Amino acid sequence: MICIGSTMALLYKLLNGIYFPKLCRKQDAARSFLLGPLFAGHPSRLYSSIKKPETDSGRSSPEGKTQGGLEKQAENNELSLELISPEEKIEVNFDKAIKDEIKYHFKLLKKELIDHWKGPEGRPYHEVLLENARVMWQFRSNEDLDKWLVTSDKMIGGKSKAFLKMANNNQSALFYGILNTELPHDGETKQSGYCAVTSKIPRGAFERKKYYDWSNFNTLYLRVRGDGRPWMVNIKTDTDLIHKSHLLHSYFMFTRGGPYWQEVKIPFSKFFFSNKGRIQDRQHQLLTDQISSIGFTLADKVNGPFYLEIDFIGVFHDPAHTEEFAYEKNKRISQILDS
Repeated sequence: MICIGSTMALLYKLLNGIYFPKLCRKQDAARSFLLGPLFAGHPSRLYSSIKKPETDSGRSSPEGKTQGGLEKQAENNELSLELISPEEKIEVNFDKAIKDEIKYHFKLLKKELIDHWKGPEGRPYHEVLLENARVMWQFRSNEDLDKWLVTSDKMIGGKSKAFLKMANNNQSALFYGILNTELPHDGETKQSGYCAVTSKIPRGAFERKKYYDWSNFNTLYLRVRGDGRPWMVNIKTDTDLIHKSHLLHSYFMFTRGGPYWQEVKIPFSKFFFSNKGRIQDRQHQLLTDQISSIGFTLADKVNGPFYLEIDFIGVFHDPAHTEEFAYEKNKRISQILDS
């Protein structure tokens, strides 16, 4: 009975908005657990219903801050937590939060239905069929950076550092950091030293996964400016199944270094099939109608600083390229692997 009482007391405190300093992300996770998967990954809209009373000192309300109580620092490009004094009472209105969330998703669903009626992505079919090129990602503001995730070997205890910010002219994104191949002292990790930036998987109404359809195109088109290092361009397709989460189609991109931009064109037929960074004996063609994300990985085992500046990422149809798949599909190897 004591254990049940303690659990109910803790639940009551969470639902009444007790704020844990420096642990705002854990509190959002608790809300997501309590309110179900519908609101997972959306602490900002739930947090928008939390209003802090104004104080005499003139301190601003958290409504003016960025998502999840995180404020971007433009000068040092780092993130800092907005702390709220425990003496200040937080008003929580979960009913309003739930209603706002449901309205938001039904609004998205309505837009998707209208766009589907008009044509792909809300455009007429004749316009889509005649399209020869499309810009998928470009970097002109910090909102464009929010569509990307930065990872490194810090996730496994490594010491590499990676950052993503807008360049000085606000016309491109700069992915930079320091690569460090030193192994963590855990006695298990055998390899370390990688940094990556990956686009987020697009989401529709009620957190449904959406995919990019590039079936009308045959070439990836990039405008980048690098440091002379070899980068791995990774394309991920449908990853609903757990055993497919590490499957990628990859290809190398060799940057020249120096102050000049370079335009990189990679046919989709050149992308090879890999699993956890290892090229597979059995190769599969990239299916371009269910693209979920694209990313860039640096893992050349060279310690030191790196940078990759990206102007835009697009796709286009090259009529001169007729190759469907560049790699041999060996039936004998497939039979051995199947046995």
